[in-house]
Amino acid sequence: MLHLHPCSCQFPSLTKGLEGASEQVENARIIHQRRLSFPKFVNSIDRINTRKNTSDKIFKSHNISKGYISAASSGHCEISSKDGFWKQLNALYQFSRPHTIFGTIIGISSVSILPTKSLADISPTFFVGLLKALIPSLLMNVYVVGLNQIFDVEIDKVNKPNLPLASGEISMELGIAIVITSLIVSFGMGIKFQSPPLLAALIVSFFLGSAYSIELPLLRWKRNAALAAICIMVVRAIVVQFAFFAHIQKYVLVRPMLYTRSLVFAVTFMGIFTAVIALFKDIPDVDGDRDFGIQSFSVRLGQERVFWLCISLLVAAYGVAMVIGATSSSLFSRLVTVLGHFLLACFLLFQAQSVDITSQVSVTSFYMLIWKLFYAEYLPIPFFR
Repeated sequence: MLHLHPCSCQFPSLTKGLEGASEQVENARIIHQRRLSFPKFVNSIDRINTRKNTSDKIFKSHNISKGYISAASSGHCEISSKDGFWKQLNALYQFSRPHTIFGTIIGISSVSILPTKSLADISPTFFVGLLKALIPSLLMNVYVVGLNQIFDVEIDKVNKPNLPLASGEISMELGIAIVITSLIVSFGMGIKFQSPPLLAALIVSFFLGSAYSIELPLLRWKRNAALAAICIMVVRAIVVQFAFFAHIQKYVLVRPMLYTRSLVFAVTFMGIFTAVIALFKDIPDVDGDRDFGIQSFSVRLGQERVFWLCISLLVAAYGVAMVIGATSSSLFSRLVTVLGHFLLACFLLFQAQSVDITSQVSVTSFYMLIWKLFYAEYLPIPFFR
């Protein structure tokens, strides 16, 4: 009988198929054992896949895409950039010392009205002449206050840490660029407008503002209380009144120079007021001035004595203004000048009673009130006729 024995040499393809099937069965058995051996691992993977599928369904059902996320992110960046822009703009605004800017605008505008005789003088020509006085003067004001902040940056870190240079909101390089640009443009406009009184006012302001702040031999006049007061008084009380009165009178209205009663009063009263401002501004700065060797009246005499000296000077000035106003030929002018100064004096005394001399915040707030009273004084001045 013939016996048949299967072998690899006789049926090679069949043998390989059987071996492959055996390997698959063995692999399946191993995988099954591993799944039984590590159920926690397998379950974790299953949960992850389930969550992924659920998230995909949620995104699809609500039409949520990456574009929305990108849009939200870009919107946030846009808001941040806008906030940064406004913050930088506010820093530049604070660098100009707004209270001095407002004082310059109100002062020059008020004095410019003094040469007018009737409403017919308030013409387009008058307003053009007023702008020619205001713009270069404001730029010179930025130069003066900016220069002071540059040279006082270390003192301001003690006395006025919120100022842009002291706080770091504005870099020293940008501060210097603003100051130089303001000076050049101011002088350029002063020369172009061909008004000698205007150009003279700019030159005097430049000289005194530089001498007040610059740290050089024979300069830095703010270290001396008398020289500091003289700088502020000359610019605010004399230069502003005479120069801009002459600018409007002779080079805008084209009339011969005549010094009016209201001009003389403005120079005298503002002389007293600016002296008070020069004294008062050092009261909240005693700590920094003492540390840096600046012998202001507040350092030498004490804050409280200087405070009440300033109040007494202002009350006396208001009293003189009421007496002069009472001699006016117009009833309306008498009412405005007498009643106006009486109310201002009462308001000053009332506010002074609540000031805490030991609090820098309280004294600084009252100092800003004095600046507001300074602006307010320019309202009744044109009525001294």
